[in-house]
Amino acid sequence: MGIIMSETREIRLKRLKIRSWRRGIKEMDLILGAYADECMASLSDSELNAHETLMDEQDLDLYSWITGQFDCPEELKKALKRVKAHYLEKNAQA
Repeated sequence: MGIIMSETREIRLKRLKIRSWRRGIKEMDLILGAYADECMASLSDSELNAHETLMDEQDLDLYSWITGQFDCPEELKKALKRVKAHYLEKNAQA
């Protein structure tokens, strides 16, 4: 999708939160939505760019990478690591 140049950071975060909660499969809604709500506002601009690139991937690919079924592409590893760490931390508390 890419960055919209006239978009403020606040609007960008809101847009990405909506994308996070409306993925297509419920598992990814829960994983990415919780991450968006709790962590996305603290990301730097470059981290937010990487996260947005991650959000462009298909849900089934994201889910297989987060669950460790497959390795993700190198360029997505840092962004995925943040999401996965949040997911694992939340599930360890459950």
